[in-house]
Amino acid sequence: MILGGWGKVLSQTQTFDALIIVQSLFPLYFLISLTKRLHMESYILQWAILQRMVYSGGKVAGLVFLIAVTQFVLGLIVAEALYPGYSVSDNYISDLGVGPSSVVFNSSVFLLGLLLLIGIYFLRHTTDFKTVNMLLVLMAVGAMGAGVFTKDFTIAHGAVSSMAFLFAGLSAIASFKVVKKPLSLISLVLGAMALGALALFSCGLITSGSLTSNIAYDSIFFLGLGPGGMEHMIVYPPLMWLTGFGGYLVAQQER
Repeated sequence: MILGGWGKVLSQTQTFDALIIVQSLFPLYFLISLTKRLHMESYILQWAILQRMVYSGGKVAGLVFLIAVTQFVLGLIVAEALYPGYSVSDNYISDLGVGPSSVVFNSSVFLLGLLLLIGIYFLRHTTDFKTVNMLLVLMAVGAMGAGVFTKDFTIAHGAVSSMAFLFAGLSAIASFKVVKKPLSLISLVLGAMALGALALFSCGLITSGSLTSNIAYDSIFFLGLGPGGMEHMIVYPPLMWLTGFGGYLVAQQER
């Protein structure tokens, strides 16, 4: 009987001790749970901020792209007006980089490349545009190079201008997979037009002997447009695409 009584007392004591341990551990469990919840909420908040930065960055990039194209087109028009006897058909665009129009044209084309790089910076968090961004960087470097190395630097100018032409068309085509219809189809067509014109322009330069000369000679590959006209067919389609692409980014709704 005595042993049985002590057994009950001991059992009650152990139960009481267990309750005390549980009660002492409960605040610790609550604190751990609260910490985890705070970490989760902080992660969600950071993710929301990052997403907002991505979409806000896209809008800024789109605006910068629109400014880049606008100032270049206006600069091109002014430069053509300042160049005595300039012919869209017979003169290269790069002719505007020397003579009385040089300051306007070279500044405008360099600024085009610089603004593209700024816009690309704001798109750096958008993984969907990674390929387009890489191609646009190469286009921007080529454009800035064309503003530095004018027509007088024959080899260097030919390299950077070809770089700008090629990657401008490729940028438009690459955007086909990351923008919605109908802009995706328009981008594909404009990119193909630019690359097709570049191919004809290159063939015309080779067959006419203009490749090794600063003088523009006509060729059957220019399709009656002349060397300058075909070169404009390389430049304008990507500019049209970039305008549409910039408007697309600006119009994107924030999540």
